[in-house]
Amino acid sequence: MTGGVHGERTDRTYERAGFGAPVRRGSRPAVVVVDLTRGFTEDTFPSGADLTDVVAATSALIEAARPAAVPVLFTAISYSPAEAAGDAVTWLRKAPGMRAMAEGSDAVALDPRLPRRKGDPLVVKKGASAFFGTSLAALLTGLGRDTVLVCGATTSGCVRATAVDAVQSGFDVLVPRECVGDRAAGPHDAALFDIQAKYGDVIDLAEAVGYLGRLPAARPAPVL
Repeated sequence: MTGGVHGERTDRTYERAGFGAPVRRGSRPAVVVVDLTRGFTEDTFPSGADLTDVVAATSALIEAARPAAVPVLFTAISYSPAEAAGDAVTWLRKAPGMRAMAEGSDAVALDPRLPRRKGDPLVVKKGASAFFGTSLAALLTGLGRDTVLVCGATTSGCVRATAVDAVQSGFDVLVPRECVGDRAAGPHDAALFDIQAKYGDVIDLAEAVGYLGRLPAARPAPVL
């Protein structure tokens, strides 16, 4: 299940508990790009790391989704001046560095290397999960989606929280490992282990691209 990342004893414990079964690859997926904003993808920001490879891999996945008209949805953490400076958002007491994610700032701008199109939704969130307190579940349901490919940052925070809420919201979850990143290897690896065990399938980018490539191509819009 895990390739022995945490040792054979851990693998046996999780296998005995019945974790790690594969999830369905639905026929109506969506790509959810979690918080690949400059404040997370660039190491010039205190909250960020150099996620150039993650941005490139996610861009490749997005381009693979286009021929079948697979929806691509982006998220960004963004706080109003009152939220960033005040005490209303409890999470900011624990993670005060996140106060830098102020609306209108460079930190909350999507990484310009991402191939976002005009019609791709942007979901603004205040917490870790892309689902909590947002319209994401309703958007995915309205689009008739059954599976989500979760990309983004950080693996141990917003990506994992989004994967948990996605499966709890009734969507099968796939996480292409090259499309997620973190500030440090330890939390990244532990989060991928946990997602694979309990919430979704952690897969290679090549498998994710192949899955999208097997979907029927979108029909061209009729000429009126």
